[in-house]
Amino acid sequence: MRILFLSHYFPPEVNAPASRTYEHCKAWVRAGHEVTVVTCAPNHPRGIVYDGYRNRLWQRETRDGIAVVRLWTFVTANEGFLKRSLSYLSFMLACVAAAPFLPKADVVLTTSPQFFNGLAGFPVSRMKRAPWILEIRDLWPESVVAVGGMKRGRLIKFLESLEMFAYRKADAIVPVTDSFERYMVGKGIAPAKIHVIKNGVDASVYQPHIGINPLRAELGLDGKFVAAYFGTHGMAHKLETLLEAAALLRSHPDIVFLLVGDGAERRRLLRLRDAQDLPNVMMLDQQPKAKMPLLWDLAAVSIVHLKKSPVFTTVIPSKIFESMAMEKPILIGVEGESAEIIAKAGAGICVEPENARQLADAVLILARDPERLRSMGAMGRKFVMEHFDRERLAMRYESLIGRTAAGLHRVSETAA
Repeated sequence: MRILFLSHYFPPEVNAPASRTYEHCKAWVRAGHEVTVVTCAPNHPRGIVYDGYRNRLWQRETRDGIAVVRLWTFVTANEGFLKRSLSYLSFMLACVAAAPFLPKADVVLTTSPQFFNGLAGFPVSRMKRAPWILEIRDLWPESVVAVGGMKRGRLIKFLESLEMFAYRKADAIVPVTDSFERYMVGKGIAPAKIHVIKNGVDASVYQPHIGINPLRAELGLDGKFVAAYFGTHGMAHKLETLLEAAALLRSHPDIVFLLVGDGAERRRLLRLRDAQDLPNVMMLDQQPKAKMPLLWDLAAVSIVHLKKSPVFTTVIPSKIFESMAMEKPILIGVEGESAEIIAKAGAGICVEPENARQLADAVLILARDPERLRSMGAMGRKFVMEHFDRERLAMRYESLIGRTAAGLHRVSETAA
């Protein structure tokens, strides 16, 4: 098959959508398919184009057998609603303009958010005369309202109408959680066109580290119990809760909170840490993906946290799978489907989002119980390998793509 995948994010960017797209596409190439990814010059999250790249009208490269086409996009940092919206719109328009020059396709895939990247699948698929699969990694615009990025009003209603348009026009929809599927069915979308394919982990990359970790001495973490957060520092993550928990544990010098990543809230969080004089909080900038297994190895426990909101009960942060694969117990401050996975796996402790006291208590419990720590880590690894191996999930996805390309998944959608 000839698969055309539109994705605003792609390696060398290291965020969750880039990893999901890349790992799936690698698997499809290994299975014998021709895969072309259309993306932009790598610049997330700071809006600075990575070394070795330029924000040019058109550039091509090959990565692990994947043909990559990078288009000019208005580049900006991952902060500020207006500039980000212009960036997203510019990429959608660039995809549409480039469509006649892109390879023939048996199926077009797009992933959302960002929302306009997802929506680009409609005109591009029509121009390529190919069916369209729409992947949904987050509910948009609901999630934007949940973090306070926008208030409900006419603009949100307009965006919601575009959301429904995309759901109706797509030949198949791939949400990453069961909760998203229930949401779509509740909106009147035909269940037959919805196919949940959750996130997972590349077991060849994320596995328990054996041997000496040079970063431990380099960062001064010898003898420390490290509670680590890896990922985006954004409005949705409410990471000041971690700083509050660290303040509650400042009398325990053997416990260190390690935050690694970047995002719109990072500078504010750095100022908060310094203002509160928290020597037990270490904050590192975004790191190369190749370095991440060593950073994961530093962690005794992994913290996954989101703002307390009904919208976030529907999500499953992809880092929980990486954490389980690394045999790191999880302190999860996310309610709903994510917490259910951790509880079922026996892979960690669930705490109330934004409850610093519960988080601090959970860190202290595991810091004082190494046997429970080891047991949770082992159960997490076993569970994720059984249920969330990325290779197997990619093959399920491949089967859906084949059926959709053959016209076996077209559903007449009449929802208003």
